[in-house]
Amino acid sequence: MGRPLRADAERSVRSILEAAERVLAENPAASMEQIAEASNVARTTVHRRFASRQALIDALAASTVERLAQAIEDGRPDTAPPLVALHRITANVLQFKSAWGFALGLPATEGSEATTTQEEIARRCMGLLVRAQDQGVIDSQADLDWVRRVYYALIGEALHDSPEDADPDVLAIKIVDTLLHGAGPRTR
Repeated sequence: MGRPLRADAERSVRSILEAAERVLAENPAASMEQIAEASNVARTTVHRRFASRQALIDALAASTVERLAQAIEDGRPDTAPPLVALHRITANVLQFKSAWGFALGLPATEGSEATTTQEEIARRCMGLLVRAQDQGVIDSQADLDWVRRVYYALIGEALHDSPEDADPDVLAIKIVDTLLHGAGPRTR
């Protein structure tokens, strides 16, 4: 593992990765030079930090998935009441994914840091769903792997079909309500 970056180098890497997300979302074939220009750093700085375009894309994927994992952790999946955690995490994920859609759509290379983090995210999600089931928020007979897949699909649909300025908290309420209650009539 390399030594930690100085603060200025860390800022330039963050700037490059943020620019890469913007530029590649508009043009997936964009060059390193276009990314350098958008990040307001010299082309040589981009090449010094990333040996190739693929290295830049791999770093973008790893960084983005790591920040997604932090957004999930901020929802306190292990300690908040399951319904509260599910809402917080959903709102956090919606907000994050709307800003980092390109990088999160990249296929992770097997054995990469991004893949390992994605596997941890799925494990954490399943842990929250188990807690929710244990506390009666989810039916005791529900197939939690199916519930997880439906939950992910609801988030994907909300991101796909909602306006860019949609309130993540409002969307989170809709997603969690649909996940837990479906579309059938409510009993009072």
